[in-house]
Amino acid sequence: RNPVEVGPDRIANAIAAVHLYPGSHVIIVDFGTATTLDVVGADREFRGGVILPGLQIAMESLEQNTARLPNVEIVPTAELVGRSTVECIQSGLYFGNRAAIAGLTREIRDRVFHGEPALVVATGGFCRLFERDALFDVVLPDLVLVGLERALSLNPGGSKPWTAAIGQGA
Repeated sequence: RNPVEVGPDRIANAIAAVHLYPGSHVIIVDFGTATTLDVVGADREFRGGVILPGLQIAMESLEQNTARLPNVEIVPTAELVGRSTVECIQSGLYFGNRAAIAGLTREIRDRVFHGEPALVVATGGFCRLFERDALFDVVLPDLVLVGLERALSLNPGGSKPWTAAIGQGA
């Protein structure tokens, strides 16, 4: 509804997806500070998205806002049910986010694309965490850089060398 509210990283990811996968419905899952799911139709229209707390923010929130929960390493765990506090947190972060992503991508396919196939692309700092889980069709950790390069190539002369404040004591 308000395009200026869409972050530049999300726009760059959408530009990259449209460029790399023309004619496809695409769901981009970006595991950054926030975990975002961005939805782009085969018609190249940005349909919107979903924003969740990122894995690191969720971990930090547990540590800072509870009396005794420690900060833990965010890793894929084999066991669903942890047997220590650390294992329980790791399981919650891993399996909770895995379930959220699987459910949300399924719902987006059903509700937005009316059951049509959609390519699911993972990107961002924690995207490799779920790589073995078959949640994604493609894992491209640096998708945003592809989008930035593509945006620049579509706007010749749109980027001038930055010379502000040189020798002016910024």
